[in-house]
Amino acid sequence: MENTPLITNDAIVFGILILCLGFVFFTESKNSGFWHKFYKIVPGLLMCYLLPAIFSSFGVISPEETKTYFVASRYLLPASLVLLTISVDLKAVFNLGWRALVMFLTGTMGIIIGGPLAILLISTFSPDTVGGVGFDAVWRGLATLAGSWIGGGANQAAMLEIYQFNPNKYGGMVLVDIVVANIWMAFLLIGIGKKHKIDKWLGANNTAIDKLQQKVQDFAESVKRNPTLTDYMVILTFAFVTVGIAHWGADSISTFLNTNFEAVSNPKSTWSSFGSQFFWLISIATLLGVLLSFTKAKNYEGAGASKIGSVFIYILVATIGMKMDLSKLFENPGLIMIGLVWMAIHAGLLILVAKLIKAPYFFLAVGSQANVGGAASAPVVAAAFHPSLATVGALLAVFGYVVGTYGAMLCAELMRIVSGG
Repeated sequence: MENTPLITNDAIVFGILILCLGFVFFTESKNSGFWHKFYKIVPGLLMCYLLPAIFSSFGVISPEETKTYFVASRYLLPASLVLLTISVDLKAVFNLGWRALVMFLTGTMGIIIGGPLAILLISTFSPDTVGGVGFDAVWRGLATLAGSWIGGGANQAAMLEIYQFNPNKYGGMVLVDIVVANIWMAFLLIGIGKKHKIDKWLGANNTAIDKLQQKVQDFAESVKRNPTLTDYMVILTFAFVTVGIAHWGADSISTFLNTNFEAVSNPKSTWSSFGSQFFWLISIATLLGVLLSFTKAKNYEGAGASKIGSVFIYILVATIGMKMDLSKLFENPGLIMIGLVWMAIHAGLLILVAKLIKAPYFFLAVGSQANVGGAASAPVVAAAFHPSLATVGALLAVFGYVVGTYGAMLCAELMRIVSGG
């Protein structure tokens, strides 16, 4: 097979990913010397993401030849959401206020207007890049990007069905999606290491976020104990029994809706994202985690529930990083330039609004990833600030699924207009 990676065995690929994570955590723990200085500049989370990308770029491993991302996103992600949510104070999450929602909607609007503006800008010096006629029209392909960057994979598939972009050219759009979205995520992760300086520049009020973090920390301290093997087994029971229930519920609901409602089963419908199994998986796992937080299960935070959840999140980070092939950055420079300009408009609008409403960098980063990265990335970025904040990322990402198709259709129609289609 052409371009077959050096390693295709899932067990070996998983071992390499864990090696990357172990290396980063070990070197980041150094309190002096080269690594201490290195991690003052480059965040450890970014390295957990870049090292697998380097292995992928050099053809050692490939996301197409392994199921590690599928396992991490379908099993470990919902498990981590349960364990990171189990001790959450839901009232404190809602007390984060209106700025979180405003920044999410700003991110959505940045994608909606960013697409047509990028086409207008690029067309001034490279009209062929944004041209094409009929089903080959570039704007039709970019509509699939809008679906991905507002909602997620289900919304992206819906846009492909609705606007009927040439399937033979669709791979180029997928490439732009992966390259540009991952470059932007890298910038967000770098920003997390400088969040205090950024918040100072934004004039942000972090009181609500600090209160939420402090509440979780105080609760964890109050129930802290030396964990036993029984504690770990119970924690894993909560995690994976819940994942099993979430999968059962997601399969049942998505099957029922697709079977009985044409508006859901029709890929061209704006309701099609409700037929996505992944949408219901994340929604149910988050809901069950919140319900557990009202029971004595939350006391297992004292035995390290959120730490185990964080392990799962970092494994997911490594599998996401593996999907980024750095060698493809210049494979289709014209389309990637459109994507970069588009993402720059999205970022610029977020920064402008954050400055105006004095929103913390946390809301900017998570509001962006709830759109661009969806349910797989938003909790990762949120948890990088503090494990207790993962729930915020998950809730906003679920909201992104709901508005994704509508926002992407509006963006697509604007791109059609500016392209003269």
